[in-house]
Amino acid sequence: MENLKSLTDEALALVAQSDDLASLDKVRVGYLGKKGQITALLKGLGKLSAAERPAAGAEINRAKQQVTESLDQRKQTLENRAIDLQLAEEAVDIGLAGRRSDVGGLHPVTRTIQRIESIFSSVGYTVAEGPEIEDDFHNFEALNIPSHHPARAMHDTFYVSENHVLRTHTSPVQIRTMIQQEPPIHVICPGRVYRCDSDLTHTPMFHQVEGLVVDKNISFAELKGTVDQFLKAFFEMDVPVRFRPSYFPFTEPSAEVDIQCSACRGAGCRICKETDWVEIMGCGMVHPNVFKACDIDAATFSGFAFGMGVERLAMMRYGVKDLRLFFENDFDFVVQF
Repeated sequence: MENLKSLTDEALALVAQSDDLASLDKVRVGYLGKKGQITALLKGLGKLSAAERPAAGAEINRAKQQVTESLDQRKQTLENRAIDLQLAEEAVDIGLAGRRSDVGGLHPVTRTIQRIESIFSSVGYTVAEGPEIEDDFHNFEALNIPSHHPARAMHDTFYVSENHVLRTHTSPVQIRTMIQQEPPIHVICPGRVYRCDSDLTHTPMFHQVEGLVVDKNISFAELKGTVDQFLKAFFEMDVPVRFRPSYFPFTEPSAEVDIQCSACRGAGCRICKETDWVEIMGCGMVHPNVFKACDIDAATFSGFAFGMGVERLAMMRYGVKDLRLFFENDFDFVVQF
């Protein structure tokens, strides 16, 4: 018992000197553990007489309690210090700018459609849409495409049923507009269309914008002027344009429109197939049979129609070499736009 005070003072001094939890726990084990020095005194109480034992036991327990409280206080202090140090090291400066996250943008095809709509809307055209699954009448019959026409063949058209197809053009929207609306009509019809075709400049599903004007005294000269001015506005340059005679069942006369290849600027490349020109759209004067199918008097009204592939225009505007890139969902490609 004569060593109790010195042991207690020694333990308290070591507790105060401990700079980390490991050294503090070592002090606890050395004095209060199963083989600790103060614990040994408690185990030695049996050697005392019955009269001495209660007082000695109470004194040892007081010393044990004093060391235990000191250990707990020092442990709490060391833990708080460790937390403060960790908080200081991991502090977030809320004044710093946050990490920049990638921001989504419009797909180049969507941007092109919106650009076309903006140009035509600025001169009075309205935008019309229709179903992508069309019946035989709207997709073929009303457009003067007879049952024996090759465009109806299985190898060129996706058939949903015997009398319904995935629309091969947005011309059915023009038919629906002429049936529902009295002339004058100035409308463009954007949307997805489907054909069995796939190469550098064709895909099985692509986007098309068709235009229709129906009014009195509409001439082919107005068609040429409209197409020419649109292409110059779209490409923001005096792009060379040429019209070639062609044939479409729903227009007469008909023409195909080419522009000088923007990829090679007339030098010749695989996109223009070394011809220096790229076909950009088809157009023509509305066929009288189409007017008849829509109950429009062809003797009173005339009109013109045109249709263009959106991906083809996007290729020319953005310098894309392969049409299929628009559909591969490559983030590195799309993020450029």
